[in-house]
Amino acid sequence: MTEFHLDTRHNAIIISPSEMPNDDDFELWAHLFLHAPEISISEFASGADRHQCRFTYAQQSFNLNFEHYSNSVWINGEGIEAEHLLAALVHYFLTLLQQ
Repeated sequence: MTEFHLDTRHNAIIISPSEMPNDDDFELWAHLFLHAPEISISEFASGADRHQCRFTYAQQSFNLNFEHYSNSVWINGEGIEAEHLLAALVHYFLTLLQQ
């Protein structure tokens, strides 16, 4: 089961997925992970060891990040208003998991 941890010190949501994505399928994994009525995906960026997916939730922009070498996944908000919505976003994800 996917777990979420709101890291208020770093203004991020740390995600511990039941199955970690890999470099080749991050875009597909992100589409499946973010498939929700209130989320809209805008773009993907890939690098040698880090991948990022920009998306919007509640009219604010966020980044879903995956770093291959540290095997970590997290979400950060773009700007103060988005950072204030991180707790609401965690709640939204948890609500989706319960359905």
